[in-house]
Amino acid sequence: MDDTSRLRNSGGGRRGSARESRLGAALQFVKYAIVGAIATGVNVAAFFTAAITLFPCLTADDKAVAIISKFASVPLPEMTDAARSLNAAYCNVAAYFVSNAVCYILNRMFVFKPGRHGMAVEAALFFLVSGVSLAVGAAGQTALIAIFGVPTSLALAANLVASLSINFLMRKFVIFKG
Repeated sequence: MDDTSRLRNSGGGRRGSARESRLGAALQFVKYAIVGAIATGVNVAAFFTAAITLFPCLTADDKAVAIISKFASVPLPEMTDAARSLNAAYCNVAAYFVSNAVCYILNRMFVFKPGRHGMAVEAALFFLVSGVSLAVGAAGQTALIAIFGVPTSLALAANLVASLSINFLMRKFVIFKG
């Protein structure tokens, strides 16, 4: 047995494999973050597309209107805040399905190993976990603002961290093979 084989068989190779494992996990998380950023961009685009074409919910003083109106006509119908908030909720639902479809496909292709479940079950679990993490994050954000008076931006950051953590762990250990 030569020195290289002896080192590998004596446990010296374990450090390398642990290091490789940590590197692989870090790389997987970076890919996950990139896919998440793409899905977030799709979500924002889908929300505003729905807000312009299907469920008007923008107002003239909305900063997004100034940006979007450079590229498209933005309908600004008169409506109550209650109607506007309902339309915004519809836009969120539409954006949720579009962005999660993109997120599922990209995660399946580039981040996680598919095959723990059949594709239909895998997709259903993916959407279910996304919906649960959305609800948990939103509830936490609302509580931080309403009960503790936390600034909105900080509450949003807590929402994003909670959602990111729940989604990553559930996708890695429950939905996909790893």
